[in-house]
Amino acid sequence: MSIQIVEKSGEGLSRVFGVTVPAATLSERLDQRIAELRPQMNIKGFRPGKVPAAHVRRMYGKSLMSEIIDQAVNEGQQQALSGDLRPAASPEISVSSDLEKVMNGGADLSFDLAVEIMPEFTTMTLGDIALERPVHAPTDEEVDAQIKEIAEQSRTYEPKTGKAVKAADGDMVVGDFVGRMDGEIFEGGSMENAEVVIGSGRFIPGFEDQLTGAKPDTTVTIGVTFPEDYGAKELAGKAAEFEFQVKEIRKPKAASIDDDFAKQLGLDSLEALKEAVKGQIQQGNDRASRFKAKRALLDVLDTGHDFPLPPRMVESEFETIWRQVEEEKASGQLSDEDKAKTDDQLKTEYRKIAERRVRLGLVLAEIGRVNNVTVEDQELNAALIAEARRYPGQEQQVVEFYRNNPQAAAQLRAPIYEEKVVDLILSQAKVTDKPVSKEELEAEDDLPEGYGEG
Repeated sequence: MSIQIVEKSGEGLSRVFGVTVPAATLSERLDQRIAELRPQMNIKGFRPGKVPAAHVRRMYGKSLMSEIIDQAVNEGQQQALSGDLRPAASPEISVSSDLEKVMNGGADLSFDLAVEIMPEFTTMTLGDIALERPVHAPTDEEVDAQIKEIAEQSRTYEPKTGKAVKAADGDMVVGDFVGRMDGEIFEGGSMENAEVVIGSGRFIPGFEDQLTGAKPDTTVTIGVTFPEDYGAKELAGKAAEFEFQVKEIRKPKAASIDDDFAKQLGLDSLEALKEAVKGQIQQGNDRASRFKAKRALLDVLDTGHDFPLPPRMVESEFETIWRQVEEEKASGQLSDEDKAKTDDQLKTEYRKIAERRVRLGLVLAEIGRVNNVTVEDQELNAALIAEARRYPGQEQQVVEFYRNNPQAAAQLRAPIYEEKVVDLILSQAKVTDKPVSKEELEAEDDLPEGYGEG
């Protein structure tokens, strides 16, 4: 007997299929699998290839049956979802059989397959979409300012000399310090030969400022309070006192921005440095332009499509968002705007965000399908390598995790697919470049109601 499939319900975009694989079919497949393996088996006490089928069944029957059941579930799923049915997301499988009895050959394998199908809708004509894309070309002043910043970051320091040497803003104070809380030295609060540049903002607020006026071979007592959002939670919001033994005061050595400076950075000339910096700034501007064009595009796609949304997809997206909201609540990171709202108000707003994300995801998926957009293996591999590099020393484990987990790999593939679909739309839409200032390009726009990218 073959796999039996019946549609149990079909309301709206939801479908539930009942799938039954008869015990006789499973048993037959197990016999076939054992027959395939016997000639290859070499077990002590039996001649090679002559292991009795009963012995193979006794030793490996359960593990082989487990494989057969997995295959039967996949096969049933493929058959149920064949034809013109287009799932909007991966189906949910719920097994109703007693698996122990199924494994022992005493019961049919029965399971329900719940799936939501793609709603029927027609996407907007891409050529009819009109967008404005803000653009900005780097000015000479912006390039010069960036080069000046590079020079400041790479500047060197030389000993400050004179009759009365004192540390001033921009100077480097070199010395050893020990930090205490309630009179006790705390872990991570001490350093030898520390180089503190006054005004650099690299130390906690107030630390650098209190070194202003410090002299060599003196001790400065610094009192500070760690910020509430300090990375080390055991120090956040707490007061501390540091004893700083000053060894030396150094002053910044001015860097000449010329051909020699450019050569120190590996470029042939100052002109070549300017061109390189201009190119880097332009790349950043282009990314900002594309980001704003994409946001405008998503708004157009969202308002330009109206169709029923798969309820389970919306609920799943909402639950993901709401978990994040609850985590922000628990950690005190909820925005002031959201703090003033009730849970019911927040749930109403975030459900709109969930609906928007699902709608946009379906629209982008449909546009990609109609236009044969695919993610190539090399693109996925590049993303996988980039992800693995985020975990130094664990690269191989990360690669194996994604290669052995199709769902995780799909999450890696999704943003690549989305960007390719967006590129396709932008290439066909009527996109008008609008020159803007640097400030306008970098300004954060107000988010529309229910905004959120999928």
